[in-house]
Amino acid sequence: MDLELRHLRVVCAIADAGSVTKAASVLGLAQPALTAQLQRIERALGGLLFERDRRGARATPLGELVLARARVLLPAVKGLQDEATRLASTTDRAGRYRIGAVNGPILGGLVHRISSNHPGAQVSTHASWSAAELGDQVLAGKLDFVLVGACGDAPPATDNGLAWRAVAADPVFLLLPEGHRLADRDEVDLAELADAQWVAAPGDGCFSSCHAAACARAGFTPRVLFETEVRGAIDLIESGDAVGLCQATLRPMAGLAAVPIAGAPLHWRQMLGWLPDGPAADVAGQVWAYAIEAYADAVRKNDRYTAWLGRHPDRRGLAL
Repeated sequence: MDLELRHLRVVCAIADAGSVTKAASVLGLAQPALTAQLQRIERALGGLLFERDRRGARATPLGELVLARARVLLPAVKGLQDEATRLASTTDRAGRYRIGAVNGPILGGLVHRISSNHPGAQVSTHASWSAAELGDQVLAGKLDFVLVGACGDAPPATDNGLAWRAVAADPVFLLLPEGHRLADRDEVDLAELADAQWVAAPGDGCFSSCHAAACARAGFTPRVLFETEVRGAIDLIESGDAVGLCQATLRPMAGLAAVPIAGAPLHWRQMLGWLPDGPAADVAGQVWAYAIEAYADAVRKNDRYTAWLGRHPDRRGLAL
């Protein structure tokens, strides 16, 4: 038998009561049951803990040792329980923000705003290429919020049981190597890339029916599509072996150029989701406001997108 905290409580109760009979009354046990339990404890420890006679129970040297340790250990465990309860209570009051996100410009700014405005909050993040996977984790209670994207007017590729608010909608840009013949253009007609090879990162993006449909409207079918992770996609574009699509808010990177597509045939919505009847619903409005602020910061850091918005005031409605 392994020694447990309840066994130490029994030993302390007997010592405090001065007899097994009185301790049984305090603990709400029958005296024979407590005697049998004490005997099992003594066998586990290898010796008698009490000398028992008509005058009661007195601790043996082994019993004194066990009592000395138990009187330190039991209050320490009680203190641990109390501190854990207080922390849980504090966490509930201050808020817990478990955020899942796909690739996008909002997450860093959102985490910063939550942490700055709610110093006691617990903030954690989880990344995935799949909006559906993140939605499942919200439904399972493992995440509180998800930041995902959706192409065009399509709903997010996840469960309909979530509540959704749009944070922003942007045109989709081309991502070209810096030395590409079209990299310095203010806008590029998609048809000018009819002979290009294309690359995309995995996940829910515009490289499915949206991209194919836009190319078809421009009069061509994309030749080659590579799929690789982000670093591999960037390498292929930078080397001139492929072109890609990117969010208009993409932070500028050396060796690459994000170029608007004429007519903005593709756009990408940033969406915030949560369970409408879950604990996150109480703070969802505030988190949504922080997400919008984080998005606005991302736009301000992107001169090319800001310039595009200046040339297309009628399209400012895309950037909510």
